Amino acid sequence: MAASAPPSSLTARLQAELDEFKRAGVYKRLNHLDAPQSATTVMEGRGEVVILSSNNYLGLCDHPDVVAAGKAGLDKYGAGTGSVRFICGTFTVHRELERALAELIGTEAALTYVSCWNANEGLIATILGEHDVVISDQLNHASIIDAVRLARQIGKCESAVYRHSDMADLEEKLKAARGARTRLIFTDGVFSMEGDIARLADIVTLARKYDAVVAVDDSHATGVMGRTGRGTAEHAGVLGQVDVITSTLGKALGGAAGGFTASTAALCDYLTQRSRPQLFSNALPPTVASSALAATRVLRTHPELVTRLHENARWFRGALQEAGFKPLEGETPIVPVILGETALAIRMSDALLEEGVFVTGFGYPVVPQGQARVRCQLSARHTREHLERAVSAFQKAGRKLGVIR
Repeated sequence: MAASAPPSSLTARLQAELDEFKRAGVYKRLNHLDAPQSATTVMEGRGEVVILSSNNYLGLCDHPDVVAAGKAGLDKYGAGTGSVRFICGTFTVHRELERALAELIGTEAALTYVSCWNANEGLIATILGEHDVVISDQLNHASIIDAVRLARQIGKCESAVYRHSDMADLEEKLKAARGARTRLIFTDGVFSMEGDIARLADIVTLARKYDAVVAVDDSHATGVMGRTGRGTAEHAGVLGQVDVITSTLGKALGGAAGGFTASTAALCDYLTQRSRPQLFSNALPPTVASSALAATRVLRTHPELVTRLHENARWFRGALQEAGFKPLEGETPIVPVILGETALAIRMSDALLEEGVFVTGFGYPVVPQGQARVRCQLSARHTREHLERAVSAFQKAGRKLGVIR
């Protein structure tokens, strides 16, 4: 066996920083699951726990139709595409999925990517040029932030940031960008750490006033928001009026992996020709494309899942308030409980796990200093018994740590 290489100065520095994370109580360990994502799961060495940390909003990760479709896709198409899309990596199921996604979102076309991160990265740098500007919400997801940074660094566009959901500030940024060829407003539909919703109807109105294009990352809204789960546009009453929607297949739509961009046929075709993450990445594995297609069909035929999801979220938020906690107000199934310091959020997460509830603590730099939290995410699969068990665990953990009396 070959001898190990001596540690480099880089390795030593990184290990020192990891040790400091542990001393400060902000080190995040990876919890291993031994069963599918559902309302509950089995964690290695712990038995069954209630999951309040999953993006499995509709409970489709282990839905029989979704699982069966994935198996059938594996049998029909094999384990992978063995190629990028434009060479020989496009299978029939990819086109079927893209048609179904476009119909769901309310656009002419859709184009799948290996993740929504890639979809965001592949959008801005492809459709904008040096005479264009992207105007981004202050609390947008890291994938949008990094996509904007990348586009700027390679000289593709200019950028501006408006204060979170501040329409007056957005209008000022639009006025300042009047000389740009294209003004692209980019916002999350649902902001994942706060659980609040973009003021999309107002954004669309401003976009029309200033001849701007609207792009929405709807990852936490697809399958979640709107009466039938068609996303933030349906919720805001502007379905079909948003120019570009990016989203994920890794949350409500089966939870496996993948993302997509939905827009006009011309824009999607242009991305096919020029978007580098699309051109140089293998297509979605056939089993993932097949399971996501099945999940999309389950959503379209069972809108009651969306209703049940929101009923669960309303009950749980109210029950936490009655127990003495102060979850952020909201209309989404994301229920953040603010605790303050990162170390306390991590301890709260650990204490909840001891009580059989798996919910993750988030701190800086994921959220601002002093705004650390445990973020609860509800699922249509949760029963009242699951939620009552979770509230009881919150009460025990909260008293133990002095969060509530």
